[in-house]
Amino acid sequence: MTVSTAILGFTLTALLLTLTPGLDTALVLRTAAVEGARKAMRAGAGIVTGVLVWGLLAALGLGAVLAVSRQAYTVLQFAGAAYLVWLGGRLLWSALQATPTPPQHDTSARHDGRWFLRGLLTNLLNPKVGVFYVSLLPQFVPADVPVIGFSVLLACIHAVMGLIWFAALVLATRPLARWLRQPAVTRALDAMTGAALIGFGVRLALSRPTS
Repeated sequence: MTVSTAILGFTLTALLLTLTPGLDTALVLRTAAVEGARKAMRAGAGIVTGVLVWGLLAALGLGAVLAVSRQAYTVLQFAGAAYLVWLGGRLLWSALQATPTPPQHDTSARHDGRWFLRGLLTNLLNPKVGVFYVSLLPQFVPADVPVIGFSVLLACIHAVMGLIWFAALVLATRPLARWLRQPAVTRALDAMTGAALIGFGVRLALSRPTS
């Protein structure tokens, strides 16, 4: 496998993964619709930072611990599941309130940092992402290249595609921004996203490590 074919193959695979609807897409879409574009992109930046961290860990061989250690996988699995259920529960609680609190459009970097952290934790606390990177990256690393450097390059490609995809999702909500922020619509979005996050969390808690 040459460097060019490896990059092309990984790019196509990562593109399919990026475009597949899932937890990351739901989180960014809900944030864009209810909280605004800036916070949504902060959450997206946190998610792709998690991708870079997993790519580096996989390149260093640390991510392989999740693939071979049932205990390590289980600890991260239940931590991630608990976080998703907690996050989803907060959204459901907000949706069930008779008079929901309007979104706070604080422009401070400290406040926006919460959304970055939310995206980062959503990605890092998912052990399936780590196992995925451990199993995927080696297939696209040619024998005659530096493993760590090339693996990080592939993770960067995935991260850039993720940012572009999240930006497209945010832009898609802009024409409907006023309608999406109506109280009834906001409650419906919170309820759907909260239920989805809880569903992801329960499924993660009940899932078994792939052998």
